[in-house]
Amino acid sequence: MFIQTESTPNPATLKFLPGESVLGQGTADFPDAGSAQKSPLGRRIFAVDGVTGVFLGSDFVTVTKAPEIEWDHIKPAILGAVMDHFQSGQPVMEGEAPAASGHAAHDSEDHAIVEQIKELLDTRVRPAVAQDGGDITFHGFERGVVYLHMQGACAGCPSSTLTLKMGIENLLRHYIPEVTEVRPVAA
Repeated sequence: MFIQTESTPNPATLKFLPGESVLGQGTADFPDAGSAQKSPLGRRIFAVDGVTGVFLGSDFVTVTKAPEIEWDHIKPAILGAVMDHFQSGQPVMEGEAPAASGHAAHDSEDHAIVEQIKELLDTRVRPAVAQDGGDITFHGFERGVVYLHMQGACAGCPSSTLTLKMGIENLLRHYIPEVTEVRPVAA
């Protein structure tokens, strides 16, 4: 098994491509070791000292490290953990698979606008964000403000504010005049 790695815009995060399906559909975000209890793969990666976050995508794994740790010191151990997992035959997730879209439910009189926002996120934004090793999910729409949650490489990325404001906000405002602003939310 040959696992490729790619840098991301976030210097604390590296994208690992095992060359086979990781989740197939949906995503799973583990911002700490305690949240990865249902993922044998996540638990293996968190066993490497210096790992602070794991994000699973359809065909990639994004790993975030502590600021004081150098990639050269932990990258081989992470590669080993990913390889060991896929050779073990264990599932990536135990129990229920993650939801396909990851968007929060939103019931209101703005249902049509919310559906447009989710459609634009799914077709134009999420594929681009996944290329950088992350994901972005809808969390709400209120009085013209869209609330989004950034995951994986995008969480904590130095350019995430610019991505939200200049990229996503401009895109949504162009297609949906009711949108006035985009704001990030924590999980």
